[in-house]
Amino acid sequence: MFKPGTKPDNARELSPKPEPAMATPSSSYMLLIVEPTGQRQERGREGGEQAYARMLAFTADLQARGLLEASNSLASTRQAVRLQVREGQTQLVDGPFAEAKEMIGGFFLLKNCSREQALEMAALCPAAEWATVELRQVGPCFEDAEPL
Repeated sequence: MFKPGTKPDNARELSPKPEPAMATPSSSYMLLIVEPTGQRQERGREGGEQAYARMLAFTADLQARGLLEASNSLASTRQAVRLQVREGQTQLVDGPFAEAKEMIGGFFLLKNCSREQALEMAALCPAAEWATVELRQVGPCFEDAEPL
């Protein structure tokens, strides 16, 4: 589990001053809040309500900036269900999922912003203090093969 005040080996610092960049086309980005399973139970209701209030203030800030398309918090994996259809057979697995070490705790869908703006907003997200904020550009579910 991530400990406050530490950072993963592959973490990098954001530059205090943004470097001059070429014009970047606006796009949509999703900030996924990836939190350790069990973290919500550990912090308890009062800690959870405080964290949620901070996230609501962040949501209001994104709205005021005109960047927010959608956002929501997600219930824990205790209420989740995984579904697969293989060879015509549907399989359901009810949560919680013993093998899961992390869960998606919520998301923010940003609109009309550059990657740099989305990274700036991710760094301002309060959840970055207790979870990982994963930045993903919205795009098709296929990719061109990249040369080796």
